[in-house]
Amino acid sequence: MRIAVIGAAGRMGKVLVEAVQLNPSLSLGAAIVSENSSLNGVDAGELAGVGKLAVFCANSLEKAMDDFDVLIDFTTPALTMNNLDVCVAHNKAIVIGTTGLNDAQKDKLLQSSKSIPVVFASNMSVGMNLCFKVLDTIARTLGDDYDVEIIETHHRHKVDAPSGTAVSLGEVVANALDRTLKEHAVYGREGIIGPRTKKEIGFETIRAGDVVGDHTVLFANEGERIELTHKASSRMTFAKGAARASAWLAGKDAGLYDMQDVLGLK
Repeated sequence: MRIAVIGAAGRMGKVLVEAVQLNPSLSLGAAIVSENSSLNGVDAGELAGVGKLAVFCANSLEKAMDDFDVLIDFTTPALTMNNLDVCVAHNKAIVIGTTGLNDAQKDKLLQSSKSIPVVFASNMSVGMNLCFKVLDTIARTLGDDYDVEIIETHHRHKVDAPSGTAVSLGEVVANALDRTLKEHAVYGREGIIGPRTKKEIGFETIRAGDVVGDHTVLFANEGERIELTHKASSRMTFAKGAARASAWLAGKDAGLYDMQDVLGLK
């Protein structure tokens, strides 16, 4: 499978290029940088620190359409939507790790997946996706007798809050307990707020330093606490997951998939 990485000059983009090279089922076909980038024409392997690959950065996805089968996109919601349109127009599969998508953008993913294969996940980590699976069992077993709080920490540069992963964790809990985040989520607390309601799902967001991503789901009642925690110490954990998803797409029909599909956890 030939892979295109968009945002190849960014922190995540460089790691994605490396992860593609580490996966024996994949090869880097294209690396895309911003339109006015001074890195246009630079060898993508040298940029990522993995040696020369003879794949030179391009400043337009359209210019690279003949060079890849799957696009990996960890950019921004607006740019991802544009890239999705390009992939649909040219019948290219796409793996999306972009967070912060709104409901309309998620609906567009669904509509686009009727034409092309799309893997979309708020977190590409294999470990986190195992946590999603385990969390459903924990929540269903504990039921309404335990308070639920979700605490997430990321680096100072992250622009969306709470993280897409935290929201996904909340959705797993809500679905297991027959609740909805729209009705029961509480995003931060301040002032005289009164006692905690029985069914609320709390979210706390921390932004500091260079933390790659820490997430904890806390279940508590009188007498005990249960904590499910995942800590990512390197962006490579997400990049390897995206590479694994890209390889998994070989031969897949059009449809909207997630990492639970990729890992066979459904």
